[in-house]
Amino acid sequence: MEEEAETRYGNPSSVSAYDEAMDALSSLITKKNRADKSAVDNRLELMFDYVKILDLESISQMKIVHVAGTKGKGSTCVFTEAILRNCGFRTGLFTSPHLIDVRERFRLDGEDICKEKFLAYFWWCWDRLKEKCCDDIPMPTLFRFLALLAFKIFAAEQVDVAILEVGLGGKIDATNVVQAPIVCGITPLGYDHTEIFGNTLEAIGREKAGIFKKGVPAFTVSQPDEAMQVLKEQASQLDVCLQVANKLDGNLLNGLHLGLAGEHQYVNAGLAIMLSSMWLQRTGNLEVKSFDQTSSLPEQFIKGLTTASLQGRSQIIPDRLCDIQSPGDLVFYLDGAHSPESMEVCANWFSLAIKEDDGQRCSSNLELDNSRSLHELVQSPGDNSRKQTTQVLLFNCMSVRDPQLLFSRLLDTCSGHGINFKKALFVPNMSLYTKVGSSSSLPPTDFQVDQSWQLTLQRVWENIICGETGNPENIDLEGKDYNATSVRSCKNSMTFSSLPLAIKWLRDTVKQNNSIRLQVLVTGSLHLVGDVIKLVKK
Repeated sequence: MEEEAETRYGNPSSVSAYDEAMDALSSLITKKNRADKSAVDNRLELMFDYVKILDLESISQMKIVHVAGTKGKGSTCVFTEAILRNCGFRTGLFTSPHLIDVRERFRLDGEDICKEKFLAYFWWCWDRLKEKCCDDIPMPTLFRFLALLAFKIFAAEQVDVAILEVGLGGKIDATNVVQAPIVCGITPLGYDHTEIFGNTLEAIGREKAGIFKKGVPAFTVSQPDEAMQVLKEQASQLDVCLQVANKLDGNLLNGLHLGLAGEHQYVNAGLAIMLSSMWLQRTGNLEVKSFDQTSSLPEQFIKGLTTASLQGRSQIIPDRLCDIQSPGDLVFYLDGAHSPESMEVCANWFSLAIKEDDGQRCSSNLELDNSRSLHELVQSPGDNSRKQTTQVLLFNCMSVRDPQLLFSRLLDTCSGHGINFKKALFVPNMSLYTKVGSSSSLPPTDFQVDQSWQLTLQRVWENIICGETGNPENIDLEGKDYNATSVRSCKNSMTFSSLPLAIKWLRDTVKQNNSIRLQVLVTGSLHLVGDVIKLVKK
């Protein structure tokens, strides 16, 4: 198959061959933006047609772990994969979204699929679908194609276990073409994609529980009563044994830490332990029926949990450029939280992380920091030994989300830890809604889009910070400083016409003053997190 790809497209590792595949993928995007719900295709039966076209009926024999939920799906899947890989099994992991390169979605034995294999399997699927699809069976949408590609990769690579993260919802998700998983998992539920699934936990829970299969055991975590009730009802109708996984006791890690940071990850880890143990039991690889995680963990489980990795979740990256001359003076704290519940989790993680990083310096300088504006700090250089730690928010989110809820949860939680943002920076994403990009095809640094949504975010932020009520339109957004044509600055916030310009402003702020350290929380969108990683690491 690799020879086939090389014959047709030359060197499969070349930028042109890979970009050609990305262009083909981009043609499957059927919506103008990520907030457009019109592209949600509820005809799951089409997935079965695609499976037949690609001769992928063998997925019924795959030993699959299927995971849905609102928060922590990706983390739970990554923990599960790492545990089973360290138990000696060949693993396949399918997650979404990708942050930098689409190949992140497909992991074989813990590593992103290589470019050569990706191209070979990609064109194998693409050519057959192009040949067979018609008016009644159109080409699959982007996510459906990627799910099919995952099945092809895992089947051809003969993985022992495939861990699948639901993309959206559960019942009509492309991954739900799987009819006989070994075990299913439901991570914490909350309010997300309400424009599609409804604005009650009951409706959301029913959609997530759509992955339950008759007689297949399932695990969840502690849920709000309304959500737990509907999960139990759905499980009962399908004769599913639904059990609640306990939060992992960190003492069982023998002094080590989870590979993914944040207190909330102990909930995801607890679920991953039960999913892994049930998979081992039902595949004949675990003799003990009841798995006791209250007293000890197998060495393989500990190694998997402590070495698991996932970009964009509670990730800390010092800025590469600033770090050369001023180590640690510009640090990005990245988390793709985008719901009120996950925003609270993110705020807790950020607050504790910067306190841990700063140690005594944070507590001794906090009062001074909060009494001076960022402008004052920049304008008054100080002794390098008395640097002030200053927190900045770098934010974007989809327009279907309620920024009032997101900001309130973020600010209230951080304030409870004594953390206050000196500035909020609002930017559009670099990644295009209409194109699948890769690490080799970064958007131009002067990439600009309509800023109307960012200006709305700024107005809401200023209203909350200033304690104002009434129409956010009353906020005066005058252009000043730092290129007035590209920046709109208010007392507590700024909007930038592009992400690279915001990064430049942060770097210049540090370079022009040696008395401050900037700790930048990047959140609201995993796509924004991916864009920042591209810029900061390249």
